Amino acid sequence: MSIIAWLVLGALAGWLASIVTGRNDQMGCITNIAAGIVGAFVGGLIMSQLGGDGVTGFNLYSILVAFVGAVIVLFILNLVTGKD
Repeated sequence: MSIIAWLVLGALAGWLASIVTGRNDQMGCITNIAAGIVGAFVGGLIMSQLGGDGVTGFNLYSILVAFVGAVIVLFILNLVTGKD
């Protein structure tokens, strides 16, 4: 997957995760992208441990995996920073 596709996938997954976790007002575009990219990595690790595929390209499955990973990353970030 190209770097542009990773950025777009990360931005989309991070933005969706920030809305679900209630952090959208606190996060900027760069933070959304970072959360999504880290989330894609975390989601891929989790899925590989469960016997599934990680992020495989720019498709709905990969967006879902990245989204779930980004929600987990933001949840952990909320625990560490103590912010709601």
